[in-house]
Amino acid sequence: LCSGTTGGDMAFNQRWPDRLWLVRHGQSQGNVARDAAHEAGLEVIDLELRDVDVPLSDLGHQQAAATGRWFASLPAAERPEVILSSPYVRARQTAEAICAAGGLAGGAKPTILDERLREREFGIFDGLTASGIRARYPNEAAHRAKMGKFYHRAPGGESWADVILRLRSMLNTINLHYADKRVLVVCHQVVVLCMRYILDELTEAEILAIDKQAEILNCGIAAYDFRRNEHALCVPTLELWNHGAPMEQEGTPKTAEPDMMTGSR
Repeated sequence: LCSGTTGGDMAFNQRWPDRLWLVRHGQSQGNVARDAAHEAGLEVIDLELRDVDVPLSDLGHQQAAATGRWFASLPAAERPEVILSSPYVRARQTAEAICAAGGLAGGAKPTILDERLREREFGIFDGLTASGIRARYPNEAAHRAKMGKFYHRAPGGESWADVILRLRSMLNTINLHYADKRVLVVCHQVVVLCMRYILDELTEAEILAIDKQAEILNCGIAAYDFRRNEHALCVPTLELWNHGAPMEQEGTPKTAEPDMMTGSR
């Protein structure tokens, strides 16, 4: 619990986790199918499943297990105590692999699913490659190019700003229920980026510049600690970003494919 006083007798009581990890899911079958569609110049990604039901690829399972062993190698007093996950299958499978490998302090625990951590919804763009979007929805593609992906919302889908709105609510829940706990969140590429936007208090231009630097690794790890600043306020401090050590240590191939449908770009 981050608490204390500021100036005179004005009291504040800030609630934050002791540490917050953000982990993107392992490589999914959707990532693989998306790459194949792009390489073949197709408009539609060859995948029958709903996005929510897309599982990990074989490599994704290896990445998730390696990540679990990395967390298990931490001292017990530093491992996550609580694991929260997107309900999407690929995220759940990643969370379950981390638990099975002993990545949580006190042994395996039930994964807490929360739909606010789900993948960004793509609406009418669902299942299309970038070329497919331009061919089938040229007016909407032009509107997206003008607005930018931060604010553009495909019909039936979400903008980044929409995702941020639900994540602000998610962080309120984490702070309310898991203050002083070490919390691990397993989610998706855009969710990781939008969490950073919130926690670092970034602008649209700043988070899009970070996005352009590199894709978020499958099973890439971000970590925040919470420390007092010069005003005695407890603030998030980024300690790890897009950390791929679990795969590097075991020689597991690293991947950083964009999200299944239109990606983060």
